[in-house]
Amino acid sequence: MHAWSPEWWWLAYLALGLLIGFFAGMLGIGGGVIIVPLLVFLFTVQHFPEQRVLHLALGTSLASIVFTNLSSVRAHHFRGGVRWDIVIAATPAVIAGTLLGTLVAAWMSSRYLAIIFTVFVFFSSLQMWLHREPKPTRTLPGKLGLSIAGLLVGTLCSLVGVGGGVLVIPLMTVCNVPLINAIGTSAALGLPISTGGALGYVVTGLNQPELPPLSLGYIYIPALAGLVVGSFVTVPFGVHLAHRMPVIALKRIFAVILFALAAKMLVSLI
Repeated sequence: MHAWSPEWWWLAYLALGLLIGFFAGMLGIGGGVIIVPLLVFLFTVQHFPEQRVLHLALGTSLASIVFTNLSSVRAHHFRGGVRWDIVIAATPAVIAGTLLGTLVAAWMSSRYLAIIFTVFVFFSSLQMWLHREPKPTRTLPGKLGLSIAGLLVGTLCSLVGVGGGVLVIPLMTVCNVPLINAIGTSAALGLPISTGGALGYVVTGLNQPELPPLSLGYIYIPALAGLVVGSFVTVPFGVHLAHRMPVIALKRIFAVILFALAAKMLVSLI
């Protein structure tokens, strides 16, 4: 059977979707920090062209996060966990940042993208593990500050194929936004990040040579389908658990997952 044939791989994509949906609901992340390294592994095993593997993983990750976040936002909204004032203020800048990030990613080599992603994940895991209490007087910035932060978050998240939770949640908790609101708001902000980023990877990947069949730009449709179906099943369970677990436990779980995945990416680079 041809190495690119999807028939025997959809179960792996479905299993990954089940895992991602649970953590997306529990931690307010789209799951990109988990999806990207595992998709890189699966695509490599299937002998996809080496120079296209990471771009396909990033594009497919962002496309799946669109659907994962829709389910997560709905569940968190019903529990009062989304700060829509923050979402509305930051969204225009976030969209601009995601489009900028996809242009930069299309220009960079896979190795440099992998280095950026690894450093980014290590930093995020350290921040979450330390669980430093913010100054009680610190609050969210005004509209201009949120726009600048949104532009930077959108650019970086699009560049490394994540939905924003690993940046948005620490930033909001530092500004004394309760963690459960930070998680729900992060999921909502992940929608413009993932939508803009996914569209960018479609456009920059169109007519590129050596892409596997059933690709739409840099989005691999069989993997996307498995991720979406699996995540819709498990997101509600993750949200339910998030509203019952202590804050420190949520942060430590998040940190361990991030660190393990960053270590795996670092070993691959070496």
